[in-house]
Amino acid sequence: MEKFRYLPMTEKDQRDMLDTIGVSQVEELFQDIPVEVRFKGDLNIEKGLDEISLIKEMTRLATKNKNIKEYPSFLGAGVYEHYIPTVVNHMLLRSEFYTAYTPYQPEISQGELQGIFEFQTMICELTGMEVANSSMYDGPTALAEAAMMSAAQTKKKKILVSKTVHPEARQVLKTSAKGQNLEVIEIDDKDGMTDLEHLKAEYNDDTASVIVQYPNFFGQIEDLETIEKITHQKKALFVVSSNPLSLGVLQPPGNYSADVVVGDAQPFGIPTQLGGPHCGYFAVTKKLMRKVPGRLVGQTTDDHGQRGFVLTLQAREQHIRRDKATSNICSNQALNALGASIAMSAIGKKGIKHMATQNVQKAHYAKNKLQEEGVEVITDQPFFNEFVIKLPKAIKDVNKELLDHGIIGGLDLSRFYKEKENLMLVAVTELRTKEEMDQFASVLGGVK
Repeated sequence: MEKFRYLPMTEKDQRDMLDTIGVSQVEELFQDIPVEVRFKGDLNIEKGLDEISLIKEMTRLATKNKNIKEYPSFLGAGVYEHYIPTVVNHMLLRSEFYTAYTPYQPEISQGELQGIFEFQTMICELTGMEVANSSMYDGPTALAEAAMMSAAQTKKKKILVSKTVHPEARQVLKTSAKGQNLEVIEIDDKDGMTDLEHLKAEYNDDTASVIVQYPNFFGQIEDLETIEKITHQKKALFVVSSNPLSLGVLQPPGNYSADVVVGDAQPFGIPTQLGGPHCGYFAVTKKLMRKVPGRLVGQTTDDHGQRGFVLTLQAREQHIRRDKATSNICSNQALNALGASIAMSAIGKKGIKHMATQNVQKAHYAKNKLQEEGVEVITDQPFFNEFVIKLPKAIKDVNKELLDHGIIGGLDLSRFYKEKENLMLVAVTELRTKEEMDQFASVLGGVK
């Protein structure tokens, strides 16, 4: 067997297995399937390749992709290209982190547990909340979990979610709500913001939570102060989904009496990587601490008085006994949380504020440049690093033109909102240069 890089299944192996179960040929394993419904003939797939040929073919296919290392990207909509300190991967690829499982045994997991504890602490500082868990799958999952928790906490069945919340997050919410027999009501958007009159009209005694995004899906800054007053009239929970980088310059949701703040930590140290995996965060007030899904890491001291870290408030059964668990986040998501911790630590408090400020300044420069080139900008409210523009033809066709100029364009909003034809959501991060923004504006200015 030494000549094989991997262990193959030989004809003798197959014969031995068939003999063991008392079957003479593989076809007998399918005898319970009626002959008339079985597939006849050969599948229309290519023959297997040897390893060298396969690597060449996959490399050829990979080079056909347009990627953000070669093309400047103005596509955001929940996944953003940001600066990632080199130290992040150097740390993450250490085997004790890279191969770790859920740290149930603190005596051998202190490094990972401390990394998670620091993640929780930094998320609390950014969001203005009292307690944060040790990460979730991603932002949309965290948002859905917040809605489920609000229903369990309030014993109410109605979830009000703004249409300015990420459309895919709303899809995840609806899927989760269906299993819990919860009613999800979507609140209309008005000029790119939550329609407060519609929210007031839908709000009633059976409302478990009100969910908004800040900055919202269109990049605009929601009026959290007003929405909070509406939400807490009848003791519903106020849930805010927030881009954590934006909190480097915006007032944190905790300052507006949010009960739950969720979001995706992807802007900190996590590549776009085709849309995932990412890292959801989940922060709450102390009152809701025991209702939090997922894991919590606490700080303690050992018998010798030395500082140590452990999973706290929840027994291991929290993650494996479905009937007893508040949530079923079972897989270990700590690696991406650790990556976010390393990035936030490396960038630092002043660095995060500076990075967030650059997003604001560069996005506004791009907006002004587009207007100079005659492009209609729809967004006229305060925004963070995304805004909406209107073009004279279908966005999918415009994005093809941009690709011809070596630029990845923004999101076609008609993909999620039928009424928003010819509207593009443009994202500008700190990595975009003046030359790239000028070229982007110049190309769009020439679209007819």
